[in-house]
Amino acid sequence: MEWYLTALQKYAVISGRARRREYWYFVLFNFLISLGLGIIDGVLGLTIEGGLGVLGGLYSLAVFIPGTAVTVRRLHDTGRSGWWLLLVLVPLIGPLVVLFFLVGDSQPGTNQYG
Repeated sequence: MEWYLTALQKYAVISGRARRREYWYFVLFNFLISLGLGIIDGVLGLTIEGGLGVLGGLYSLAVFIPGTAVTVRRLHDTGRSGWWLLLVLVPLIGPLVVLFFLVGDSQPGTNQYG
């Protein structure tokens, strides 16, 4: 939970680096919280057509900027610019390439990002 809170504390900080542990724990806790909110939305009947729940939607909006910031910092840790994140807009291959970058090892020592 510490890594999740660290990413939230650096709300819109895109400078610096985020190690694999910080990024993937943030992703794990986001998944678990979203799953829990989805269940609560379903039980309380707060879902709209298409399956989107009110609580889940609000949570997604709340963590959009911190999630983007920690992803950019993770890309910095691998020695890549945050602009590589725009590659997810390319259908099929783009998200796979970005995922490959995110699971990759950190660049040893210091780089231009810290």
